[in-house]
Amino acid sequence: MDDQEATPENKTMMQGFEWYVPADQKHWVRLEKHVPQLKRWGVDNIWVPPGYDLGEFDQKGSVATKWGNKDELVKLCETAKKHDVGIYWDAVLNHRFAADRKERCQAVEVDPDDRNKVVSDQYEIEAWVGFTFPGRGSKYSDQKYHWYHFGGVDYNAANEKTAIYKIMGDKSSGWADVPDVDNEKGNYDFLMGSDLDYSHPEVEADVLAWGKWIAETIPLKGMRFDAIKHYSEDFLRKFIKQMDETFGRDWFFVGEFWKDSLDDMTNYLERMGRKFTLFDAPLVYNFSKISQGDSADMRQVFDSTLVQCMPINAVTLVMNHDTQPHQALEVPVADWFKPLAYSLILLRIEGYPCVWYGDLYGIKGEHEFPPSCGGILPRLLLARKLYSYGKQADYFDYATCLGWVRYGTHDRPSGCAVVLSNAGPGEKRMHVGEMHAGEKWTDVLGWHHDEVTIGDDGFATFPCGQCSVSVWVKDDAAGREKFEEKFDTDIYKE
Repeated sequence: MDDQEATPENKTMMQGFEWYVPADQKHWVRLEKHVPQLKRWGVDNIWVPPGYDLGEFDQKGSVATKWGNKDELVKLCETAKKHDVGIYWDAVLNHRFAADRKERCQAVEVDPDDRNKVVSDQYEIEAWVGFTFPGRGSKYSDQKYHWYHFGGVDYNAANEKTAIYKIMGDKSSGWADVPDVDNEKGNYDFLMGSDLDYSHPEVEADVLAWGKWIAETIPLKGMRFDAIKHYSEDFLRKFIKQMDETFGRDWFFVGEFWKDSLDDMTNYLERMGRKFTLFDAPLVYNFSKISQGDSADMRQVFDSTLVQCMPINAVTLVMNHDTQPHQALEVPVADWFKPLAYSLILLRIEGYPCVWYGDLYGIKGEHEFPPSCGGILPRLLLARKLYSYGKQADYFDYATCLGWVRYGTHDRPSGCAVVLSNAGPGEKRMHVGEMHAGEKWTDVLGWHHDEVTIGDDGFATFPCGQCSVSVWVKDDAAGREKFEEKFDTDIYKE
């Protein structure tokens, strides 16, 4: 009798939106319809876009949000739960927009590049900081927001001037200190809009109560925290501790600490007690640099990345809504390189990979883009779900052609061999194990049409095309028939 534990299935998350998703209030409905397909192909958790309002109150001109109404959101979450797909909520806790009224307060202007440097006398401004929530009233919360609940704003309605204003006055405690917020630009407490002050007890209490409320209102499995460089680490630790204690320790938390500095990221994780994950921004910059170069050295792809240093705390990605084309934080990753990049995050042991909606379904808006990776991203997802298990052997011995083998496990024995090149056609002689001697292996991506026979010594030479990737698996491995199905990328069809 085999008393070995079952090998847990690999998990993959998807960012469930891109910047230019149509504002037609149908996003929840579209996502809900695609949950079963996403699960079949290997998506286990979906990070959904943010909302201060779930779409149940008539405010700001509509009951539904940009994404849809509350009933549609609840149905999405229930369908996801039925298919064992977790929902991660995008928690924007740093700043607010769309205030209900202006309020007068004292402020000073600061240098945008050095927030510790005051560049004006203190004077009265008119700021959009009055949040009275007329649509909601006091349902769920009696809290109303006023100027003293904020640390700064970026617009003075009195003179219509845009600048960075630090709010002053007896009721204001100013900005959080470094390192409670990041030291970029001297003190990076302020990012945009109306910036919440977490040293105010009413702000802390209200947002902690919001965390409990949203988790009780819709079935969630975790949260993505926006802009964590810009608000109190101490508060975020309290928030996470509360959610852990209230809803169970299987909740997942990831923060957006977008900075190309491994030292700053690891120091943040140490201060958070490592019970947290971050998106691996340095890896995205490495992908961009290699993809923009001419036959660049791919052996450096994991240098100075979070996934190399602290893999259990790293969420790996290729692109997101902030780095996509025509956004302020755009980090260009060349189209031809994206299949290679996704192979590097999906088919290796290290990290928790996040695929992006815009790469699976395409980008809308003024500058439309079709789904990336020549349509094979779903196949890479499926290869991870079915075959990317067991020990890993790397063949990183040539600058422009990398390879690795996953050996499989006792109950997921197939394994796989991956070869990718950012120059001409490549090949790697790699060991997959004597237990595979005589087997015929083929490329599950369908990009390479050769058949490889495993030698008696467990070795074989696995090829890939020019600027391409191939994922080699036994031709009759369990699940190979699933690659014959078609992934429906047309999420916008009626």
